[in-house]
Amino acid sequence: MHRVLVVCGAGASSTFLAHRIRAAARGRDIDVTVSASSTIGLSERLDDIDVLLVGPHLAAQFDELSILAETQGAASALLPDTVFGAGGEDTALDLVLSSPALRTRSS
Repeated sequence: MHRVLVVCGAGASSTFLAHRIRAAARGRDIDVTVSASSTIGLSERLDDIDVLLVGPHLAAQFDELSILAETQGAASALLPDTVFGAGGEDTALDLVLSSPALRTRSS
C-alpha cells in the first residue's frame, strides 16, 4: 500500500485533491491511502507516509517541506499548477507511483 499525504495551506484544496486521487487509484486498481493536511502540525503526520505531495501554492516552502519529509523517510513532490484541473488527480498519482521512496521500498 502506498501512503500519501497531500498538503496545502489551509487543508481545503488538499482534501478535494486527496479524494480525487483515491478515486483515480481505485480506477487503476492501485492500493493507496491518501490523506490531506494543512502545514500546521505537518511534522507529526510524516511518520505514517511514503510520499508528501505539496500543493503548487506552497512552492516557496517546498525545499523546507521536502527536507522535513526526507528526515522522516518520505519522498516529496511539488504538484504542478494544473493539478486542481481536469486530470490533475492522474498527474498526482503518477508522481506518487514514480517516487524513489516507493521504488526503494519495493526492492
